[in-house]
Amino acid sequence: MMQSLKQRVLLYNSQKRHFFKSRAKGIPIYGAYFFSGKTKLFYTIVSISTVLFFSIFFYRSFSAVFILWPVGVYLYLVSQKKKGEKRKQKLEAEFKDCILFVAANLRAGYSVENAFLECIQDMHSLYGADGLMGKELLRIKKGLHNNIPLETLLCEFGSRSCNGNIREFGEVFSIARVSGGSLPEIIQSSAGLIGDKIALKQEIQAAVSGRLFEQKIMHIMPFALICYIEVGNKGFFDVLYHNFTGTAIMTGCLFVYVMAYFLSEKICVSIL
Repeated sequence: MMQSLKQRVLLYNSQKRHFFKSRAKGIPIYGAYFFSGKTKLFYTIVSISTVLFFSIFFYRSFSAVFILWPVGVYLYLVSQKKKGEKRKQKLEAEFKDCILFVAANLRAGYSVENAFLECIQDMHSLYGADGLMGKELLRIKKGLHNNIPLETLLCEFGSRSCNGNIREFGEVFSIARVSGGSLPEIIQSSAGLIGDKIALKQEIQAAVSGRLFEQKIMHIMPFALICYIEVGNKGFFDVLYHNFTGTAIMTGCLFVYVMAYFLSEKICVSIL
């Protein structure tokens, strides 16, 4: 069932409040992402600049801003969503290295809890103090000191991550702990399987990265070509502005460009 605009706005605001409240408590949420501070200001300026550019390019009129403002809102929300997706991909990549370190520590004879705690320095060395998994391991360390079971912490992390592989690892670990199975063997086996799945996904992303770059070039090429023609032939496109026929043609061009953008985005999302 399709949500109304009002319902979407209410859901967006609810997720935003939950995101910032959780972040203030030191509990990162990965299912959604919202700009703040300088990042918010930067993407707001980019969105406004894009609307102004479209207004001048397609209509040579600042008045078109009042019609094209939804383009700026959409660009802002899409940029925010892409930033969140990159954050989730970064978390997944770091998690893959983390569980491989855990498996290595288990083979070295560490207990399960200590195998995770020993990963903290490894993750800080690999990704720095601002690494996502390094911070999550510190949360796990704090939880263990407060006598919270490791399986509870891993399941809670899996739920917040909104990532199937991380959630699956937490569930497998929890079941193994309850059933009394051989945790080192189960963790090593799960680490190998999940690590291979994530590595394969990363290989696919690397393989299509060239296509994604081509997509960005194709988004720019129509504007670059028209600007090139305009510079070489001053006034060549004047007939398309400030008259009904020209405005209709440019509106059609804008519609085709936006539809082509949507289609290319949909194709790239389906590939990834």
